[in-house]
Amino acid sequence: MSLPRLPLRDELFLLGHNDDTGQPHVHRQALALGLAGAVLIDLFLAGRLVLDPNDDRPASERWLRLHTDQPIGDLIADAAIAAIRYGRSVPPVKTFLRGFADDLYERTRAGLVAAGILRQSTRRRLGGLARTDTYLATDSKWAVVARARLRYLAAGREQPDNHTAALAGLVAALGLTTHLYLNDDGTAVTARLKAIADQHHRSVRDITAAIDAAVGDLTTAAYR
Repeated sequence: MSLPRLPLRDELFLLGHNDDTGQPHVHRQALALGLAGAVLIDLFLAGRLVLDPNDDRPASERWLRLHTDQPIGDLIADAAIAAIRYGRSVPPVKTFLRGFADDLYERTRAGLVAAGILRQSTRRRLGGLARTDTYLATDSKWAVVARARLRYLAAGREQPDNHTAALAGLVAALGLTTHLYLNDDGTAVTARLKAIADQHHRSVRDITAAIDAAVGDLTTAAYR
């Protein structure tokens, strides 16, 4: 029996963490920006969202437009629709990513816990004074299946659908390709996944490019 496909943000969250320890592979703020972009891509693929086709500005500055505000039935995706629909102005992609990413890491994690995909455990140290919460997958199958789809793409063994091509671009943009557990050179795998993603929708490429730019802003700010 095949697994139901998770939203892009959930797959990205799982791939962004160590299966055994639950620790993130990249900075949580960077991952949150990727999650926000994944929400936008899912909305685009569901026909709810477009990037203004007449906007010739750089990818990160293109405007978001709702094709329809009909809800998806997913709390986070519908919150994104509402944020675009009722915002004071039409947001450029990178501006939306920064705002929507604010608490998205925690909201995504909470949704995965509620769905029974993650479980929370608490460890106390220093006589109970210090508490550490850990979130681990209840079953490794979710990350394993998502990782396998990307590995098949990188090896040229499978033709990508739009969802998996978008996931490839997100993983490449966040520097997660080394955690796909391929023996190939990480730089080469990243280039292959980017090339696969680039063959699909322009709007998906532009959202991914905006994530890359927003993550780059984080890095620049850290060195100021």
